Amino acid sequence: MSLLARVTIVDENGRVILDEYVKPSYVITDYRSCYSGIKKSDLENGSDFSIVRNKVANLINGCILVGHSLHFDLDALKLSHPDSNCRDLAKYEPFTRTNGGQPVALKTLARLYLGRTIQDGVHNSAEDAKACMDLYRTRRYNW
Repeated sequence: MSLLARVTIVDENGRVILDEYVKPSYVITDYRSCYSGIKKSDLENGSDFSIVRNKVANLINGCILVGHSLHFDLDALKLSHPDSNCRDLAKYEPFTRTNGGQPVALKTLARLYLGRTIQDGVHNSAEDAKACMDLYRTRRYNW
């Protein structure tokens, strides 16, 4: 089972407006710290899920939501968002066209279209969020 551990939201300019760890509701047996970068102490000092969920719901209400495989994030937060206001890079046809219609990893999209290396070592949700926004900004007028 996977649990929500961290939420990061950036604005249209890539500035972090929310970055919070989430206190786990179950016992964690493997933090996958070598990949996630998340330690037990990060989550012990995290916020309650309901508080983080409400903050996210308030921030994204009425906004265009940009991300990669957004359904995973929304499912983890137990939220929904209108499809018309979602810009999912994993479903964007000009990106998937290069991969036989399948989603292309965010790491690959950042390297190909931004010339940027991300997810090199531990995962950083702020780095991912900024890369998503920068990718969207390169294509927003053609979306």
